[in-house]
Amino acid sequence: MNPQELLEILKVSAHLKTNTRHCYTENNRKESVADHNYRLALMAMLLSKEEEFTSVDMDKVIRMCLIHDLGEAFTGDIPTFEKNQEHEETEKNVLNQWVNGFPKEQREEWSALYEEMEQMQTVEARVYKALDKLEAVISHNESDISTWLPLEYDLQLTYGKEQVAFSPYLTELKAEIDRWTKKKIEINQ
Repeated sequence: MNPQELLEILKVSAHLKTNTRHCYTENNRKESVADHNYRLALMAMLLSKEEEFTSVDMDKVIRMCLIHDLGEAFTGDIPTFEKNQEHEETEKNVLNQWVNGFPKEQREEWSALYEEMEQMQTVEARVYKALDKLEAVISHNESDISTWLPLEYDLQLTYGKEQVAFSPYLTELKAEIDRWTKKKIEINQ
Protein backbone atom coordinates (compact mmCIF):
# COMPACT_ATOMS: atom_id res chain seq x y z
CA MET A 1 0.00 0.00 0.00
CA ASN A 2 1.47 3.31 -0.95
CA PRO A 3 1.24 6.34 1.36
CA GLN A 4 -1.53 7.97 -0.70
CA GLU A 5 -3.71 4.84 -0.45
CA LEU A 6 -3.09 4.68 3.27
CA LEU A 7 -4.08 8.33 3.70
CA GLU A 8 -7.27 7.84 1.68
CA ILE A 9 -8.38 4.99 3.94
CA LEU A 10 -7.54 7.06 7.02
CA LYS A 11 -9.53 10.03 5.68
CA VAL A 12 -12.64 7.89 5.39
CA SER A 13 -12.09 6.27 8.78
CA ALA A 14 -11.77 9.74 10.34
CA HIS A 15 -15.54 10.13 9.88
CA LEU A 16 -15.94 7.72 12.81
CA LYS A 17 -14.47 10.40 15.09
CA THR A 18 -17.34 12.77 14.31
CA ASN A 19 -20.17 10.32 13.56
CA THR A 20 -21.98 10.00 16.85
CA ARG A 21 -23.84 7.13 18.43
CA HIS A 22 -27.07 7.17 20.39
CA CYS A 23 -25.16 7.05 23.69
CA TYR A 24 -23.55 9.79 25.76
CA THR A 25 -20.23 9.71 27.58
CA GLU A 26 -19.91 10.30 31.31
CA ASN A 27 -19.37 14.02 30.75
CA ASN A 28 -22.59 14.24 28.68
CA ARG A 29 -20.90 14.39 25.27
CA LYS A 30 -22.35 12.31 22.45
CA GLU A 31 -20.21 9.20 22.06
CA SER A 32 -18.51 8.85 18.67
CA VAL A 33 -18.28 5.60 16.73
CA ALA A 34 -14.48 5.87 17.16
CA ASP A 35 -14.92 6.06 20.96
CA HIS A 36 -16.87 2.81 20.84
CA ASN A 37 -14.42 1.04 18.52
CA TYR A 38 -11.41 2.05 20.57
CA ARG A 39 -12.80 0.72 23.82
CA LEU A 40 -14.08 -2.41 22.12
CA ALA A 41 -10.55 -3.18 20.87
CA LEU A 42 -9.19 -2.39 24.34
CA MET A 43 -11.64 -4.87 25.87
CA ALA A 44 -10.38 -7.57 23.50
CA MET A 45 -6.79 -6.77 24.37
CA LEU A 46 -7.55 -6.95 28.10
CA LEU A 47 -9.20 -10.35 27.71
CA SER A 48 -6.33 -11.81 25.71
CA LYS A 49 -4.55 -12.98 28.89
CA GLU A 50 -7.63 -14.54 30.50
CA GLU A 51 -7.36 -18.33 30.56
CA GLU A 52 -10.60 -18.84 28.64
CA PHE A 53 -9.28 -16.82 25.71
CA THR A 54 -5.66 -17.96 25.46
CA SER A 55 -6.46 -20.25 22.52
CA VAL A 56 -8.45 -17.52 20.75
CA ASP A 57 -6.71 -15.41 18.11
CA MET A 58 -7.27 -12.15 19.99
CA ASP A 59 -5.20 -10.22 17.43
CA LYS A 60 -7.90 -11.15 14.92
CA VAL A 61 -10.62 -10.17 17.41
CA ILE A 62 -8.95 -6.77 17.89
CA ARG A 63 -8.83 -6.32 14.11
CA MET A 64 -12.53 -7.16 13.90
CA CYS A 65 -13.27 -4.65 16.66
CA LEU A 66 -11.34 -1.93 14.87
CA ILE A 67 -13.06 -2.34 11.50
CA HIS A 68 -16.54 -3.58 12.37
CA ASP A 69 -18.25 -0.16 12.22
CA LEU A 70 -16.41 1.34 9.25
CA GLY A 71 -19.58 1.21 7.16
CA GLU A 72 -20.88 3.88 9.52
CA ALA A 73 -18.27 6.25 8.10
CA PHE A 74 -20.65 6.41 5.12
CA THR A 75 -24.08 5.90 6.69
CA GLY A 76 -23.69 7.22 10.21
CA ASP A 77 -24.77 5.18 13.22
CA ILE A 78 -28.32 3.92 13.46
CA PRO A 79 -29.32 2.64 16.92
CA THR A 80 -30.00 -1.09 17.01
CA PHE A 81 -33.64 -0.55 17.92
CA GLU A 82 -34.14 1.57 14.76
CA LYS A 83 -31.90 -0.33 12.32
CA ASN A 84 -33.66 -2.52 9.77
CA GLN A 85 -32.64 -4.89 6.97
CA GLU A 86 -32.53 -2.08 4.41
CA HIS A 87 -30.15 -0.06 6.60
CA GLU A 88 -27.92 -3.11 7.03
CA GLU A 89 -27.85 -3.83 3.29
CA THR A 90 -27.03 -0.21 2.44
CA GLU A 91 -24.18 -0.16 4.96
CA LYS A 92 -22.84 -3.50 3.74
CA ASN A 93 -22.97 -2.47 0.07
CA VAL A 94 -21.20 0.86 0.52
CA LEU A 95 -18.59 -0.76 2.75
CA ASN A 96 -17.94 -3.55 0.22
CA GLN A 97 -17.64 -1.02 -2.59
CA TRP A 98 -15.08 0.94 -0.57
CA VAL A 99 -13.06 -2.12 0.49
CA ASN A 100 -13.05 -3.43 -3.10
CA GLY A 101 -10.99 -0.35 -4.01
CA PHE A 102 -8.23 -1.25 -1.53
CA PRO A 103 -4.87 -2.65 -2.59
CA LYS A 104 -5.06 -6.45 -2.98
CA GLU A 105 -3.51 -7.48 0.34
CA GLN A 106 -5.71 -5.21 2.47
CA ARG A 107 -8.82 -5.95 0.37
CA GLU A 108 -8.37 -9.69 0.87
CA GLU A 109 -7.73 -9.40 4.62
CA TRP A 110 -10.63 -7.04 5.29
CA SER A 111 -13.04 -8.97 3.07
CA ALA A 112 -12.16 -12.20 4.88
CA LEU A 113 -12.66 -10.54 8.28
CA TYR A 114 -16.03 -9.07 7.28
CA GLU A 115 -17.14 -12.46 5.94
CA GLU A 116 -16.06 -14.19 9.15
CA MET A 117 -17.90 -11.59 11.26
CA GLU A 118 -21.05 -11.99 9.18
CA GLN A 119 -21.00 -15.81 9.33
CA MET A 120 -20.43 -15.88 13.12
CA GLN A 121 -19.04 -19.42 12.93
CA THR A 122 -15.68 -18.87 14.63
CA VAL A 123 -14.95 -18.24 18.27
CA GLU A 124 -13.16 -15.02 17.23
CA ALA A 125 -16.30 -13.69 15.54
CA ARG A 126 -18.44 -14.66 18.53
CA VAL A 127 -16.04 -12.96 20.97
CA TYR A 128 -16.00 -9.77 18.87
CA LYS A 129 -19.82 -9.69 18.63
CA ALA A 130 -20.29 -10.32 22.36
CA LEU A 131 -17.83 -7.56 23.25
CA ASP A 132 -19.55 -5.20 20.79
CA LYS A 133 -22.85 -5.68 22.60
CA LEU A 134 -21.30 -5.46 26.08
CA GLU A 135 -19.42 -2.26 25.31
CA ALA A 136 -22.68 -0.61 24.26
CA VAL A 137 -24.34 -1.60 27.54
CA ILE A 138 -21.34 -0.37 29.53
CA SER A 139 -21.46 2.96 27.69
CA HIS A 140 -25.15 3.36 28.47
CA ASN A 141 -24.47 2.64 32.12
CA GLU A 142 -21.92 5.44 32.07
CA SER A 143 -24.43 7.83 30.49
CA ASP A 144 -26.65 9.99 32.61
CA ILE A 145 -29.88 8.04 33.01
CA SER A 146 -31.83 11.10 31.85
CA THR A 147 -30.49 10.34 28.34
CA TRP A 148 -32.04 6.84 28.33
CA LEU A 149 -35.16 6.17 26.30
CA PRO A 150 -37.91 4.24 28.11
CA LEU A 151 -37.18 1.09 26.07
CA GLU A 152 -33.55 1.12 27.21
CA TYR A 153 -34.40 0.19 30.80
CA ASP A 154 -35.25 -3.35 29.64
CA LEU A 155 -32.84 -3.36 26.71
CA GLN A 156 -29.90 -2.77 29.06
CA LEU A 157 -30.64 -6.10 30.73
CA THR A 158 -31.32 -8.15 27.57
CA TYR A 159 -28.89 -6.66 25.04
CA GLY A 160 -25.98 -9.01 24.49
CA LYS A 161 -27.33 -11.83 26.66
CA GLU A 162 -27.60 -14.23 23.72
CA GLN A 163 -24.17 -13.28 22.36
CA VAL A 164 -22.31 -13.97 25.63
CA ALA A 165 -23.97 -17.33 26.34
CA PHE A 166 -21.13 -19.36 24.78
CA SER A 167 -18.55 -18.00 27.22
CA PRO A 168 -18.43 -18.43 31.00
CA TYR A 169 -16.25 -15.33 31.40
CA LEU A 170 -18.42 -13.11 29.21
CA THR A 171 -21.58 -14.43 30.88
CA GLU A 172 -20.09 -13.46 34.24
CA LEU A 173 -19.13 -10.04 32.85
CA LYS A 174 -22.68 -9.51 31.56
CA ALA A 175 -24.06 -10.43 35.01
CA GLU A 176 -21.77 -7.85 36.64
CA ILE A 177 -22.87 -5.21 34.10
CA ASP A 178 -26.50 -6.13 34.82
CA ARG A 179 -25.95 -5.60 38.55
CA TRP A 180 -24.55 -2.15 37.72
CA THR A 181 -27.58 -1.43 35.50
CA LYS A 182 -30.08 -2.46 38.18
CA LYS A 183 -28.30 -0.35 40.80
CA LYS A 184 -28.27 2.65 38.46
CA ILE A 185 -32.00 2.28 37.78
CA GLU A 186 -32.79 1.79 41.49
CA ILE A 187 -30.80 4.86 42.55
CA ASN A 188 -32.51 7.02 39.94
CA GLN A 189 -36.14 6.01 40.53
